[in-house]
Amino acid sequence: MRNGRRLLLTICTVLFTTSHALPQDTEILHKDTNTYTKDSIQQNKDSTFKSDDSNYYKFKVKQLVLPASMIGIGILGVYSDWLESKNYQIKDELRKNIDKKITIDVFSQYVPMAAVYGLNLAGLKGYHNLKDRTIILATSYLIMSITVESLKRAIKEERPDRSNNQSFPSGHTATAFMGAEFLWREYKDVSPCIGITGYAVAAGTGFFRMYNNKHWLTDVIAGAGIGILSTKIGYWLYPTIKNKLFKSKHLKNVVALPYYNMKGAGICCVINL
Repeated sequence: MRNGRRLLLTICTVLFTTSHALPQDTEILHKDTNTYTKDSIQQNKDSTFKSDDSNYYKFKVKQLVLPASMIGIGILGVYSDWLESKNYQIKDELRKNIDKKITIDVFSQYVPMAAVYGLNLAGLKGYHNLKDRTIILATSYLIMSITVESLKRAIKEERPDRSNNQSFPSGHTATAFMGAEFLWREYKDVSPCIGITGYAVAAGTGFFRMYNNKHWLTDVIAGAGIGILSTKIGYWLYPTIKNKLFKSKHLKNVVALPYYNMKGAGICCVINL
C-alpha cells in the first residue's frame, strides 16, 4: 500500500495548477469634479461582472499546456505498449493490497463543486454571486460531460475489471477536477488552501478509481485534464453566455445542485423567474 500512497501523492502534486492573480480594481476620484456620485460608485462595486475584470476571463494559450498534455498522455496510453505495460504494473501493485472496494469516489467527485456553494452558504463569499457561478458551473459541466461521453463511445477502452468498454477517460475524475478548478478559481483570492484542498480531494477520487479497479492510470490523467480544461473554457465563455442569454432582469435566482443515482449523474438546476 506504500506504493499506492506514493502514487496518490504524485498525482496530487502533478495535477495541481495555479492561475494568475486577479488584477486589482482601482477607482480614481477627482475632487474637483462630480463625475462619479457615491451611488454610482456603490453600484459599480456591487456589479459582479465589470469591464475591469475582462482579463480574468481572457483566453490565454499557456493555460492549455497542462490540461492538453494530460489529455494527450491519456490518449497515448490507449495506443502505446509502453504506457499500457505501466498501467498493468500499477494495477497489479494496487490489487496486491486491496482487501475490499472503497466506494468513496462515487461521492467525492462532487465534493469540490459542492464546496463552492457550501462555503457561500457559510458566509465565505467567492468571486461570483449565486447566479453567475451557476452559469459557469453549468457550462463547465456540460462541456465536460459531452467530451467524456464522446470519448468513451469513440475509444471503447476496456475497464481493468472487464465490466464494460467505457474505461477511457475517467468520468468521476473529470467531474472531480472540474469542481476542483472551479473551487480554485472562486476562492484563490480568499485562501489558496481552499483550492489546494479541492485538488487533493480530486486526486483522491482518481486514486480510488484505480484502487477499485475501474480505471487505468492514463484514464485518470486524461479525465483530470478534461475536467480542468472544461472549467477553464467555462470561464472563458462566461461573459458571452451571460451577455447573450442571461440578462439580469430575466433571472432573479438560480440554484444548481449535483445529483447521482444508479442510472447516472448530473446537475439539477432550479430557476426562479
